[in-house]
Amino acid sequence: MLDRTKNLHGVEYLCRFFVRKNIWSILKYSKSLKPKRLTVMTTNSTALAIKDTTANPAPLGLLGFGMTTVLLNLHNAGFYSVNSMIMGMGIFMGGIAQIFAGLQEWKKNNTFGATAFTAYGSFWLSLVALWLIPKTSFGAAYASDEKSVGFYLLLWGIFTLFMFFGTLRSNRMLQVVFFTLTILFFLLAIADFTGNETLRTIAGYEGIICGLSAFYGCVAQVLNEVYGKTILPLGIKKTTIRIE
Repeated sequence: MLDRTKNLHGVEYLCRFFVRKNIWSILKYSKSLKPKRLTVMTTNSTALAIKDTTANPAPLGLLGFGMTTVLLNLHNAGFYSVNSMIMGMGIFMGGIAQIFAGLQEWKKNNTFGATAFTAYGSFWLSLVALWLIPKTSFGAAYASDEKSVGFYLLLWGIFTLFMFFGTLRSNRMLQVVFFTLTILFFLLAIADFTGNETLRTIAGYEGIICGLSAFYGCVAQVLNEVYGKTILPLGIKKTTIRIE
């Protein structure tokens, strides 16, 4: 009887032992099922210097501005009337090419160049629109008179005057371009306000000088970069901040 009792106690002990052990295993297993905190391995960040290897867009913008300005002011000087040649150059070289150059200047973080090229590119597109809209069936009643065009040119002259102040920190070439362009806008505005054709002719010759100075700036930048030295001087001083 005693042996039987001992055996029962032994069996009970073994059952309790195995139950405890299994419960402990179950608890450990359940803990392993809990979501673990993600650990991110970080390394010391390294600063990367990104070098701008894109080309200089300024020569294209200056070329588009210079060529169309010369051709338009040959008309103002009395050499020929407004024709499709001026309009075509105004749309593609004066307009689209300059706006494209302005967008590239924006990518280069050049506020002055981006503003100048996109603004004057838009000027050329708007000027051609002023000529063409009255020729359409829906725009015949909206033709601009000389007074309204005078205000149009006056506002562009004021804008160009402030842009000229910006060129005082740049090279002499840009200073000449924007100074002569400011004079050109004001002369043409006064000619439209007063109807003075002599003044318009004078503005035409002055505008040819403006366009040729921009054309010079284009070829100077291209040749100087190709040869790696100054072939055509731009009038850059040591204190000049490059904004073209």
